[in-house]
Parts: sequence; structure tokens; C-alpha cells
Amino acid sequence: MFPRRVRRLTVAAALVALAGSLTAGAWVAPGDTAEPLRATPVTHVSSAAGAGTPLAGYAVRSTAEVSDPPAAVSSPGYPATGWYPTGPRSTVLAALLANGVYPDPFHSTAQQRIPRARFEVPWWFRSDFTVGDTRQRTRLDFSGVVSAADVYVNGRRVAEAAQVTGAYTRHEMDVTPLVRPGVNTVAFRVRPNDPDKHLTMGWLDWLQPPPDRNMGLVRDVVVRRGGPVALRDAHVVTELAVPSLATADLTVKARVRNDSGAPVTATISGTAGGTHLARTVPLAAHESRTVAFTPADTPGLHLTAPKVWWPAGMGGQPLYDLELTASVAGAVSDTAHETFGIRDVRAPLNADGARQYRVNGRRLLVKGGGWSPDEFLRWDRAYVEDRLRYALDLGLNTLRLEGHLEPDEFFDLADRHGLLTLPGWECCDKWEGDVNTDGSGEPWTAADHAVAKASMAAEAARLRNHPSVLSFLIGSDVAPDAAIEETYLDALRAADWQAPVVPAASDDSSPRLGRSGMRMTGPYDWVPPGYWYAKREGGATGFNSETSAGPSIPTLDTLRRMLTPAELDTLWRDPDARQYHRSPSPVFGTLAIYDNALAGRYGAPTGLTDYVRKAQLAQYENVRAQFEAYGRNATDSAEPATGVVYWLFNSGWTSLHWQLTDRYLDQNGAYFGAKKANEPLHVQYSYDDRSVVVVNGRHARKHGLTARATLFDPDGTQRYDRTVAGMTVGGDGARRTALTLPASVPGPARTHLLRLVLTDAAGKEVSRNVYWLSTRPDTLDWDGTDWYHTPTTGYADLKGLAGMTRVPVSVAAATASADGTSTTTVTLRNTGTGRTPALFTDVRLVDAHDRPVLPVRWSDNEVSLWPGESVTLTATYRSGDLHGSAPHVRVSGWNTPARTAPAG
Repeated sequence: MFPRRVRRLTVAAALVALAGSLTAGAWVAPGDTAEPLRATPVTHVSSAAGAGTPLAGYAVRSTAEVSDPPAAVSSPGYPATGWYPTGPRSTVLAALLANGVYPDPFHSTAQQRIPRARFEVPWWFRSDFTVGDTRQRTRLDFSGVVSAADVYVNGRRVAEAAQVTGAYTRHEMDVTPLVRPGVNTVAFRVRPNDPDKHLTMGWLDWLQPPPDRNMGLVRDVVVRRGGPVALRDAHVVTELAVPSLATADLTVKARVRNDSGAPVTATISGTAGGTHLARTVPLAAHESRTVAFTPADTPGLHLTAPKVWWPAGMGGQPLYDLELTASVAGAVSDTAHETFGIRDVRAPLNADGARQYRVNGRRLLVKGGGWSPDEFLRWDRAYVEDRLRYALDLGLNTLRLEGHLEPDEFFDLADRHGLLTLPGWECCDKWEGDVNTDGSGEPWTAADHAVAKASMAAEAARLRNHPSVLSFLIGSDVAPDAAIEETYLDALRAADWQAPVVPAASDDSSPRLGRSGMRMTGPYDWVPPGYWYAKREGGATGFNSETSAGPSIPTLDTLRRMLTPAELDTLWRDPDARQYHRSPSPVFGTLAIYDNALAGRYGAPTGLTDYVRKAQLAQYENVRAQFEAYGRNATDSAEPATGVVYWLFNSGWTSLHWQLTDRYLDQNGAYFGAKKANEPLHVQYSYDDRSVVVVNGRHARKHGLTARATLFDPDGTQRYDRTVAGMTVGGDGARRTALTLPASVPGPARTHLLRLVLTDAAGKEVSRNVYWLSTRPDTLDWDGTDWYHTPTTGYADLKGLAGMTRVPVSVAAATASADGTSTTTVTLRNTGTGRTPALFTDVRLVDAHDRPVLPVRWSDNEVSLWPGESVTLTATYRSGDLHGSAPHVRVSGWNTPARTAPAG
């Protein structure tokens, strides 16, 4: 066994608020410092029974700058002069950035210049709300306090910080006696955060820590109105018949609570999936009861031909609604609404001890990425949805959330897009303080156990009806001990949790759940493409819950935006230089392993542009190999691959590692390598045994396929060509080996290009894949493996690519727009007169000023064309992101001169 990885230094978070949307005209990304906020809005609370109104925003200020007592600060009419207005979910530093107090911390080392001492004292979050009718009861309902807060309403303290602690605990406070007609005030005195001391959230080794460590209110604070009877905990337990999917049974549950001092009779009515529900419930004073509707007493809850929810690519994503109303004496007292899906998830351990997921009876190869929120936890629905669409564009089906459990809207979007999620607690800090001897978290107290149980209960209740939730991981690097495991499982059981519960993301066990069936065996830094095919360490076997080859150098557009000219010069010249935008970890502080491999395989870079183009080529081949290896091995009879989570899918700031898409939603070689590997019907090369394999990710089997493999020298000289026709490949990830390349081919070249083409029964090209290979393989020192990589002692020789003749590529582009969406069609053709292909031809959508238009989804990109060949690509994007500019396409390639062409 290798030492358990230590993923933590002093890491919290700091990023610009997600205030805007990506633009092309001004090229302002979500979160870039924009015009300061002007005023804190007053929230107008509805008087309707059952209404829930989120506070619209806050005024914030450090307690070090406020000498007035809490009773004054939290009273209506208090003059919050000089306070900073911010939105309804905000960290302290996000508020300051939104008000222009500090410059963009994503650029260079600007974040280092923000003083940490300013955030070592509590901060006030103050908000006014109006109530027109005080006959209804008024309650505050909230979670997302980082790290703890004293709560005041209209000058009175209603809760102490010892009661309101933990980022995930949920709190409901009846403030009816304090609320008056007109303006009311709620104020939170938020305590500083330390993820080693508090059950909150930190950033481990993902990115540079922000000074405020995310202290603030990062979820909605909702003002709820209602009558004497409250409806809480409404949810639906589903039981789907598997494998027939012919029927489903629904059980509807809700807690009915009498908040008055007198007995009442409540009528509970509503619908679940279109079935009418009704029940009369007598309640004593202050009594709470759980009401359940089952198929036995409500036959309509037994569904025939239910609409079944599937992950994207496997079927549709239909959703049902639950609507409940509690009435007393004919008047509405409270309401509840939930959306749910019908699906079945199981995850037994296979014969090799690996966790194998099945959704609705069908085997699922988890192809995932690690999710990072914005570093300041500022929510922007449009920006998040753009990233979710990118995940689908890449052929991913799962996103893992290690801590940083996003707001409700995230899971709503995941439900609707068909993206599975793997939420769970984070590693190495307070969450693992009792069990991770390599971590930095402090041991738990009795109070911490209570906070952990409340956190689990709240998240279970919040997530249980989301069909996109595949599992919950109650441990990350280390599984919980018996006491903590019991705490979590009791809370999950009480919440009617149905999805599988996994004890850890690592190969660890807990007393009741047993083995995790997952592993965290790396790598986290550079390894060669062939690494992924070995069934050992991080290679393609079992379920690897977080792994990648580490660095992911962004495009030149992004690099020039995030680094100074001097930093850009150091980036390509000095592999041993500390890179602030990589990680605070000393293990990942430089790019030395990556840069040495880049020079060893492709040749030393001659400048920034050469460094970046080699980086894109290397990242494409490596990420492609990672996903292809897991896809190929998924149906092996022995030690099959069952899941892989690329670490990470995205970064919360401007980063040089662990990302398939960057902060500005630009797409580099890693992005397009993943997209190529995860094609639903795909032809691929195997680095371990030289086989050419067809993998069919679709459900239906495919007949009449033809695979062709052709090997070339870099100058285009053909060295091998073979076609295999009449192939049939089963569905659901089945594979078929078409052929095996020879061990050698004639000629002196040590670098070759392999072109694979798959056509269907009608002769239409359905998959195309181009590799650059060496006669000298990369040599791995397996015995030298540590927790983050396996050393490479000899590099493949791909330097022959450097001598490829420059080849012209013609460009023809046109754009059509409808309903706010534009599609630019680009046809590329290799017009060279010789034999040399145009390798790795890249197309970028830009405006008239050569600024990237983002986000954009390409049908394919970074393509290779032999003389006379052409390809037509499409780019889909929001018309508004052009901001009135005419679209253009910028075309460049490994051996293709750069040019920009109009696409209007």
C-alpha cells in the first residue's frame, strides 16, 4: 500500500463574485469585478400562507468597524452608512470584490495582497424585510452559515453561534412574537471560518486560499409565512419494478406540526404524480405527526407504465410533482412542493470488490469529473448551467462534489439535464479530524457529533428526491469510525434515504457498510498515456474516484488574461519555478514533472506559443487515453473498469491544473481529448497491446460497421493500411477488437501518425480518431510509484512532429441564428499539394476584435486532415454573446498557419 495521500495545506477560497455573464464584446467573465453594487434592497415578504420569500440581500461590515451594540445594529432604521451591499448569498470577500474594494484576485498574484487580518473577526450581515399582515406566523428558515452566527431580529437575539454552526445544518426559527407590521430587521453576526476547526468547507490543494476562508451566508435565508399548522419534510419514496420498469409504487410522507397552543384538526390534501391525496389529521397543542399515503390506502400511488428517469444518453428525464396543502377550518395554513423522479440505483460490489453502479437495471460506467464551485461560492445559475452543458458535451455522465455541496438549483439543473451527482463530505480537514491521521482537522467534540448528524439530516432531506443523486459518500480519503458512521446512517435512515451510501472515496472500509468499492490511487500529476491501460495503481480497473495527469495548461487567450508578461515568460522557460496558479501544495507547486515530459517527448519549447501548442497536443492525447482505457476495460470479464472521475472537471479560479474547462469556459486540448474519447460510438487505439477497438456506448447493438487503420510517417508516407468490414458490436458499452497493429513498420521514422476511421453500414463516417505514436514507448518506474504519480524514466520520441511541413487549410464559414441561438458552420479543407496532413487543426470562435466568444459547443475540434480531405464543424452559442459583433473563426494548427476568417 502507498501512503494515504495528504491533500491539504492551508487552503480556503477566494474568487471574484459571479455577477455577470460571459461576453464577447467586453469579454467579461462571470465573477469579474464589475460596477459596485449601489444599495441593499428591502425584501417584501408575501403574507400568503405557505409563502417562502428569500431575503434579497444584505449590508455587510466588519464588527471591528462597528461600535454600536447588536440591539441597535439589528433594529429597523439603523443607519448602515458605509456598509457594503451584497446579494442574497455571499461570502465577505465576495461582497468586497463586488463593491470594488479589491482588484480581480484571479489575475497574477493579486490575491496575495488582500489582508487576511481583516477577516479574523466577525462580520455583520444585516437585512430589512417588510411584513404587511402579522396574523400569520413568521419563521426564518436557512442553512449555509460559514462558520457560525449569532442571529438577531428587531433588536433581540434569537439564537447564539453555538446553536447556529456548521455550513450544512438547517435552522428554523419562529420569530412571530418579534415581527411587526412594516419594516423588520434580521442580522447575522457571522464568525470567522477555519475548516480545520469547523464542520464547514475548505479548498484543500485545489487552489490558493482566500483571506476570508468563505465566511458568510452562502445559501438563502427564507422568511416563511403560515397559519397554526406547518407542513414539513414532504417527500416521496419510490419503488420501481426492475428490470421490467412496468410499475412503480409511491409512498408520500410529510410531517404535520401544530404550532399553536390549542388542539386543531388539519386537512392534508394535494397530488403526487397526478394522484389525489386527502387526509384529516387531529393534532393536540404543539403536537407533530408524520402522515403517510401509500398504495394500500391510495391505490393511485401504484403506477403502471411510470415515466422513468434516466441519465443523459440512456433515456429521458421526466419529473413528477408533489403538491400538498394543510388547511385548518377551511383556510390554508401551509403548503409544500417537491419535484421527484422515478428511478432505481443499485451499487453492489463485483467479484473484484469494485463498486458497480446500475441504473434502472442497466450497468453504468461512471464517466465523471470533480466539480468545483466558484471560489467565493457566489451562485450564478446561467454560468453553472453552461458548465453542466459542457459536461454533457464531453460525454460525461457524473459530477462528484467533494464537500462544497451546491444550492438546490444545482441539483434541479442536474435532474433536468440528466447529469448524475456524487455528493459527499470532504477530506483532510475537520470532517476527518477523528479518523485521518495524515490530515489537519482537529478531533471532534460531542458538539461536533451533533453538528455532523444535523448536517447529514439536512442534506439527506434536501437531496433525497433528486433522481440525479447517485450516492452519498460519508467519507473521502478515510471512512468514518463506528460512532461517526452510526451518526450518519441514523440520519440517512430517518430521512428515508434510498440511494446507495458509500463509506469513502478511497479503498477504505467502515464497520457497518464494509468496503467502499472505490479507490484513490492517483495519479494527480503527469503520467504518459500508456499508464492508463495497466490494471494497477490508477489504471483502468475498478472505480477510481479521483484521478488525472495533473497539469492542464489553458489556451493562450486565457493565459494572457490571468498572468503578467513576466509570468508568461517564466511559464515556458523555467519548469522549477513556483506557479502560484497551480496549487498551494508543495507537491504541486511547480510544473517540473509535466514540463520535463513535454520537452522529453516533443522537444524543448522555443517560446510561449510553442509551449502552449505542445501542451494542448499532450493534454489531448493523455485525457483521451484515460477515458478510452476505462471505456475499453468496462466489459472485461476480470477486473473490469466500473468508474472514473477526472480530477477535476473545472476549477473555481484561473488555474494551471486539474481542469477540463477553465474559469472563462474556454476549451483546451484536455477538453477536446475527453470529448473525442467519450463519443457514443467510438473507434480507438490501445497503447498496451496495439489493438484497434470499437466501443459502443449506445443501448442498441450496431451492425455493418467498417474500421480502417492507416499508419503514416509525419511527412505523409503511408506505412500500413488495413480495413475490417462487417463488424457487429453489442450495446451498453460493449466492445469489439477490429485488428491489431504490427509491432513495427518499414522506414526510419520513430514517430508515426495513426488515422482510424469507422463507417456505418451506409458508408457514413461515424467516428474518426488520429494518434501520434512513437516506436520508443514511454518507460514507467512502477516501483517508484508514490501517491501522486508514477515516475517516467524514458520518454516516447514524438519529436518527429516538429519537422512536419506547413500545410495550408482553407476555411469557409457561415452563421445562422434563431431564437437567441447562433450556429456557425465551418468547413476546413487541406489544400496542400503534397502528402503531409494538417495535424491538430484548431478552430476558435471570436468576435471582430479577435476576442473569444464563450461558452461555445463544437461538434468536434482539433482535427487532422490529409491532403484533399475536408471536415465540416458546427459551433453553437448564444447570439447575445457576440454583443453586436460579427462572428469570425480563428484557425490554427500544429503545422497550419494561423488565420482568421469572417463567419457572418
